[in-house]
Amino acid sequence: MSDSRKRHEALLYHAKPKPGKIEVIPTKKYATQHDLALAYSPGVAEPCLEIAKNKNNVYKYTSKGNLVAVISNGTAVLGLGDIGPEASKPVMEGKGLLFKIFADIDVFDIEVDTTDVDRFIDTVKAIAPTFGGINLEDIKAPEAFEIERRLKEELDIPVMHDDQHGTAIISAAALKNAVDITEKDISKVNIVVNGAGAAAISCTRLYLKLGVKRENVVMCDSKGVIRKDRENLTTQKAEFATDKDLNTLDDAMVNADVFIGLSMGNVVSPEMLLSMAKDPIVFAMANPDPEIEYDLAVATRKDIIMATGRSDHPNQVNNVLGFPFIFRGALDVRATKINEEMKMAAVNALADLAKQTVPEQVNIVYDEVSLAYGRDYIIPKPFDPRLIYEIPPAIAKAAMDSGVALEPIDNWQKYREELMERSGSGSKEIRLLHNRAKSNKKRIVFAEADHLDVLKAAQRVFEEKIGIPILLGRKDVILDLMEEIGFTGNVTIIDPKTDEETERRERFGEAYWKNRRRKGRTLTEANKLMRERNYFAAMLVNEGEADALITGYSRPYPTVVKPILELIEKDKGITKIAASNLMLTKQGPLFLADTTINENPSAKDLVKIAQMTANFVKMFGMKPNMAMVSFSNFGSSSSETSKKINEAVSYLHRHFPKTVVDGELQADFALNPEMLAKEFSFSKLNGKKVNVLIFPNLESANITYKLLKQVDKAESIGPVILGLNKPVHILQLGASVDEMVNMAALAAVDAQEKEKKNNK
Repeated sequence: MSDSRKRHEALLYHAKPKPGKIEVIPTKKYATQHDLALAYSPGVAEPCLEIAKNKNNVYKYTSKGNLVAVISNGTAVLGLGDIGPEASKPVMEGKGLLFKIFADIDVFDIEVDTTDVDRFIDTVKAIAPTFGGINLEDIKAPEAFEIERRLKEELDIPVMHDDQHGTAIISAAALKNAVDITEKDISKVNIVVNGAGAAAISCTRLYLKLGVKRENVVMCDSKGVIRKDRENLTTQKAEFATDKDLNTLDDAMVNADVFIGLSMGNVVSPEMLLSMAKDPIVFAMANPDPEIEYDLAVATRKDIIMATGRSDHPNQVNNVLGFPFIFRGALDVRATKINEEMKMAAVNALADLAKQTVPEQVNIVYDEVSLAYGRDYIIPKPFDPRLIYEIPPAIAKAAMDSGVALEPIDNWQKYREELMERSGSGSKEIRLLHNRAKSNKKRIVFAEADHLDVLKAAQRVFEEKIGIPILLGRKDVILDLMEEIGFTGNVTIIDPKTDEETERRERFGEAYWKNRRRKGRTLTEANKLMRERNYFAAMLVNEGEADALITGYSRPYPTVVKPILELIEKDKGITKIAASNLMLTKQGPLFLADTTINENPSAKDLVKIAQMTANFVKMFGMKPNMAMVSFSNFGSSSSETSKKINEAVSYLHRHFPKTVVDGELQADFALNPEMLAKEFSFSKLNGKKVNVLIFPNLESANITYKLLKQVDKAESIGPVILGLNKPVHILQLGASVDEMVNMAALAAVDAQEKEKKNNK
């Protein structure tokens, strides 16, 4: 992607459909005058009086207990430096977004227009009653040290400067495991820290608590080794000054066991790596370019343990592994501070989590056969679903044990279950889907690439490395549109109607004719059909010249599905295909079937639809809990609809007892565990969160998914065709660019799964 294109997309992302990345949403009813009278005057007086009697009641009656302030003065923003409070706001909003999606913590971002330490501290103290915690962000050193120290002393809520402690906690967990794997003694390892800012100082302090000896640490800044005989050292730099006879980074690296990079890219050479001790541990954490490129480092030293800040290599040191979960645990016990015990609890919990068996969902996301504790896996992955229910309890317990928790937890199992419920965010499923697609890129045909939105989707797929687009359509139109939107990638463009495609058209036509000649097709008709893009596109996939296909943007669904069903064979054992939509709702992912294919499926069809949908759910690393829904509950109606659902459920219970499915159920009972448990305690769905709804007919499924899209604003991936032996998927007419990108990612993952299945 060109720099101008990146700039345009970034600005558009932040500006549209409305400016900014976060908003305030009411959590209570407000539809009637009665609701408003409770929300504000006169009803609001009652909680005010209760809080006035006892200040701690603010946690009972307001959002304070789940509200964190992300506060900055914009003096050290990312790699941008001192750009001021207004310019820092997009970053602070972004931090708020991460808090919400990873740990369900609400955030107000506060940008303070002062560089004066006392004034900044006074401002934060004055607004602190609003918040349950304070996350300081992007404040330059050395002021950041003093600001955090004083606020921690003078406030009774958790305060953390993530720039200092986030990287320190994650890298300390990685260091603990790396030292364990190399069987080194942490009290004897020699460490070189390149960088002397807030993060470097905090990292090194935390390493000392792990057992590293101060005399074994050499810290460097832009002038070289920080020596005790250097003049005008800051207090923080003096803390780690050495009296060793070393001057340069090259000198310091000789026989070093560990390199910690918190500086700038490409400052470590292969020669420096070769001078290090056996089994070197190298954390090159500068972003976006590490101190030495990953591929170069592992090619130089086969015995290296390498970590970076990047997601495209093993062992990513990513602050998002820490701050959302640390604050989650601190808030949940109303900790008065984030102390050293809580930080070390985070270090140990992260290190221990990496040693546990990795869930298959994580292996699937990262396209690994089996991630396991070792040189290429020393810290958990950011998409590991266990983080939300493993790290906060460790933080909460440390807060309780160290005496800073005002609301101790007494039921840890219940707390873990509450944390699991907080993780139901649709955007996570999209991130997982895209990440899997990127792990093994597939060739994806865009059959209508001469439409602007389709081409925009293909551009996103190409630039975000989700897949390798093959563009079908009029070549002159596609090239003009590519120039218009700045799509400069080297991609394949095919116009099926041109003379240059004659040989391929005839080859495809003959293959199609041989398959359909006993169904009324002539060779002439077959060759003629190959001029039509959907027939040609399907044959590209059939003949192995592409891996997946998406189409349907510009034509009605029935028109598009016809050639697909003629050309693409059904999977083994499948007699009838179906379609499912993944709806990304506020309550989590919800799969609906059959949304576009079978108008009035029989009981036998419903069995197959349920089985195919279950396999689709498993593709996302989730366990399917399926409800067959209707207007009645468990035989309360004798309608034909109820009868066929009961027949389908009975068959599945008899022949596939491990399948979690039940019905017929009304939708509210299916989706409300309390209602279900109260009225139907015998149901196989009791104690489980339903994530699949199987509908009795096409109209109910189609209406439901379109209602969810419009009323709930749920994102939809689909309809996804189930039961074909090739990854071919049909878009809804006029699908959005985002929907097409998501469908392309799904098609790529589908191709990966089919490839694995065929290779068994």
